[in-house]
Amino acid sequence: MELKLPPALVFLFFGFFMYVVATFLPFGFFDFFGRLLLFKILAVLAILIAIIALFQFYKAKTTVDPTKPDKVSNLVIGGVFKFSRNPMYLAMLLILLALGVILGNAFNTLIAAAFVGYMNRFQIIPEERILLDKFGRCYKEYCALTRRWF
Repeated sequence: MELKLPPALVFLFFGFFMYVVATFLPFGFFDFFGRLLLFKILAVLAILIAIIALFQFYKAKTTVDPTKPDKVSNLVIGGVFKFSRNPMYLAMLLILLALGVILGNAFNTLIAAAFVGYMNRFQIIPEERILLDKFGRCYKEYCALTRRWF
């Protein structure tokens, strides 16, 4: 790993930064009909994706600790992993987007995009290198068939 910050800590940092921006930036506020409904949809979708992904990890008897991808014992490619190679990170992104919607500051979309960039560079790409070393051709084929985020 380039950095050993737990993704949950990174997620909390970006969420806190979104709150600070929405609270102290005097412009960028938006509102629209259905904003609360969109917040709820994004949050519920994120929670469902995270729960299903966790269940699949446990069912496959492999690690859920993203700071130790070398401890992975099985490649999980079914269920939500057919649609995203990183459903846990996707769930975090959806929560950040939900937070951005409920806070109502347009600049929070840039912060969510920065989260994606950070996670790609410092978490996902290093994980992918380890998984490619460990699972070889199977992982390479999986990558060809399944997008990184969604």
